[in-house]
Amino acid sequence: MKFIHLSLFIIATALISFHSNAQVTTIPEQAKESFFKQYPDAKNVKWENNVVNVNVRFEQDSSVMNAEYSNKGIWKNTLKDWTYDKLPNDVKEGYNKSKFSGREVTDVKMLYLPGYVIQYRLKVEKSGLEKKYLFFSTEGRLMRSSVTI
Repeated sequence: MKFIHLSLFIIATALISFHSNAQVTTIPEQAKESFFKQYPDAKNVKWENNVVNVNVRFEQDSSVMNAEYSNKGIWKNTLKDWTYDKLPNDVKEGYNKSKFSGREVTDVKMLYLPGYVIQYRLKVEKSGLEKKYLFFSTEGRLMRSSVTI
């Protein structure tokens, strides 16, 4: 009798763990619908569901982009690969006047947010140890900063 109970317990545990793993990799239909409505010309689409958000890496108009949606399909933001040279002069001036100027800029993204808001995200490093994301408005105002790995 103990053998039957132990066997049922093992089977139930295996089914629960399989079911929870399956949920992590499933992409909600609402997110797919929102994405393809917003980016109908997207190519090389790669999906990732990290339970809280759905991330979509894709190419459009020869640019690499990453969109983020809630599991209910609500668009949160899109990042587009960018370069420091392509930044508006106001953003470059804002960075040069900030307390972070002089740090090495290692990555630049254009950030699209709901409400037709555009920001620029600069990843800056100091001595290879301290890394931060700096978010600038199109007018060159530092909106916020955050520590990154």
